[in-house]
Amino acid sequence: MDDTLQNNDELLHNACELGKLLVDHRGLDVVVMDLRTLHFWTDFFVIVTVTSTTHLNGLERHIKDFVNEKELEILYRSRRPESNAEPLSDEWRLFDLGGIVVHLMTAAIRSFYELENLWSAAPVIYSSKSS
Repeated sequence: MDDTLQNNDELLHNACELGKLLVDHRGLDVVVMDLRTLHFWTDFFVIVTVTSTTHLNGLERHIKDFVNEKELEILYRSRRPESNAEPLSDEWRLFDLGGIVVHLMTAAIRSFYELENLWSAAPVIYSSKSS
């Protein structure tokens, strides 16, 4: 199998698996979007609504565990420039895994930015509402 196809299949599988993992840990309205035909800088968005700072921190821990288990790498995580230890926001955290970008957002922030509408040309390949 072509390495590019295998990598795309693996990314697709990981994005969906990550979406399902976040649902299992009570992430709300989880959506996985396929951006492969729209942009070169990432392949998939995983968008999740969180209910509190504690919930957000818990899902962040599960993302880190998933990344370690799959031997992936977090290329970027939203942090304050002056400190690697302090989160930038308790309302929206972003994790760039290269081919997958994960957005953990409160309902208010998700409603304000409407990423699903902004990227409406991207097919939804997984939604917790339909599972």
